[in-house]
Amino acid sequence: MTGARLLRGLHVPGDPLVLPNVWDAASARVLVGAGFPAVATASAAVSAALGYPDGHGVPADEAFAAVRRVAAAVGVPVTADVERGYGLPPEVIAERLAEAGAVGCNLEDSDPGTGRLVDVAEQVEFLAAVRAADPGLVINARVDVFALDPGTAGPGVPGGGTGAAFEEAVRRARAYLGAGADCVYPITMPAGHLAAFVREVGGPVNHLHVPGSPTPVEAAGLGVARVSLGPGLHRLLMARLGELAADLRAGRSPYPG
Repeated sequence: MTGARLLRGLHVPGDPLVLPNVWDAASARVLVGAGFPAVATASAAVSAALGYPDGHGVPADEAFAAVRRVAAAVGVPVTADVERGYGLPPEVIAERLAEAGAVGCNLEDSDPGTGRLVDVAEQVEFLAAVRAADPGLVINARVDVFALDPGTAGPGVPGGGTGAAFEEAVRRARAYLGAGADCVYPITMPAGHLAAFVREVGGPVNHLHVPGSPTPVEAAGLGVARVSLGPGLHRLLMARLGELAADLRAGRSPYPG
């Protein structure tokens, strides 16, 4: 079984693939050692580790090099968060992912330059072109309706109301699955909408687990097929590093005991 087929097969509604996203080879090895069957990168964490802002702040060459190091370090399928592809054509995105050893990717439907949603038809064309360039690639199509300020969400979210936003997210998710996406990712969607979103979309859904949101076990009960943590682990560890550094600066040992 190829890595892509294995990764795709792990997306089971009600028994989701849990991906505590990584940012480098070392973090990837830790997760594989803990028994996770696949690895995903998080663009925000990778960008921070490389010293760049998220949102296409990292140069494409450095972004794909980071993916390559992760893929070379582990023996499980790797899926890469490549934002909106760093401005590259769809066929080049697919080619660069394959060269880096990734068998899946996240692709966003908002423009990092403007902070606004891309027109649905344009995003459908984009996703279909990536799919055509690599029929085996596992595509996780991000739906950014809830991640944007309602005032900048665009004409598809009239008034920015929660009901309109939910309907727009469902419309986009269905369109992306129709364009060839394997899973849809309504990032930062309110937890109370998750069950209804899964029902309405009718395809694999990726839930972002953040503080206060459904846990992986709870999300499984709502029918999701994938659970991500985004940059969550990286931020937790950086906060802990700050605490240890403060202890050391105060003359205390950072080591337990």
